[in-house]
Amino acid sequence: MKNFNFVLGVDVSKKTLDICCCRLGLHIRVDNNDKGFMAFKKWSKENHIDLVRTLVVMEYTGGYEYCFLQYCESISLDYCRVPGLEIKCSTGMARGKSDRTDSYRIGRYGEEKLDILAPAKPLNKAILLLKQYLSFRKRLVRENAGLKSTIKERKHMYGSKDTEPIVAICLKKIAANERDILKIEKQIISMIESNEEMRQNYQLLTSIKGVGNINAWMAMAYTENFESFTDARKYAVAVGVIPFEHTSGTSIKGRKRVSHIANKEVKQELNQAAKSAMVHDPQIRAYAERKLRDKAYPLVLNNVKFKLILRMFAVVKRKQKYVENYIKAA
Repeated sequence: MKNFNFVLGVDVSKKTLDICCCRLGLHIRVDNNDKGFMAFKKWSKENHIDLVRTLVVMEYTGGYEYCFLQYCESISLDYCRVPGLEIKCSTGMARGKSDRTDSYRIGRYGEEKLDILAPAKPLNKAILLLKQYLSFRKRLVRENAGLKSTIKERKHMYGSKDTEPIVAICLKKIAANERDILKIEKQIISMIESNEEMRQNYQLLTSIKGVGNINAWMAMAYTENFESFTDARKYAVAVGVIPFEHTSGTSIKGRKRVSHIANKEVKQELNQAAKSAMVHDPQIRAYAERKLRDKAYPLVLNNVKFKLILRMFAVVKRKQKYVENYIKAA
């Protein structure tokens, strides 16, 4: 593992970067653009910070950090991104908040956890684009759901017809959004077909009953084509499928429960996959019927979601499509 002499905490915002070196007690604020990156490089040189032996630590911001990440890769500067909640929970009691203070706390976290932090892999542009497509598609789907709800309410309360102005506008927007959703889906399929590894994993995932296009795309996007998650159980924890113990001493003896610190969008899509598998997959249907005799439906649904995740990772690992009756086929 590479040894680092310096750790820089970076608080990223839309227009600026606050960079702190706790070890030297230094701080600088630069613009989040090429001009600011050059100022950062000059500042590092003036303070004898060897960027070759430096690790940059920052939070996930949902996109504001991508320009800086591309710059880091261009000069071979190692970096890693950490969830903001993890850093917040590690700092203990904290009062007040500012960008400068946040960069110091991120840098201090990086120095304390240096032995377990690993530099991130280079950005995968195909995965980044896939996430953007899925995010925008979700936005259109939600907008359509709101418009359909508006139409339903107006027809219920006022007896509106399709020719009524508000209803007509909503119907027009729904039709336009549906055309745009199809365009986005075609772009996703085209991008996947042009990438051999993604195309192979997509075909493997969709061979599983219950796992359709959306679930396959979501799994590929948030596992970075099954490179950032190599273990099904770890991915299940990130999605919010694995239950955790909830006990303390002799007073608290709660049931095991899933954590709300999870990727809710992926979990929501897995709900639909699990319901479909419980109908169309004979093995899962028999499993669910057996469990439902003495278990609640949400618990059984959660178990089915975990089974689907196990199958996803299994087919990708073996590079073989899912076989419905594996023992009989063998």
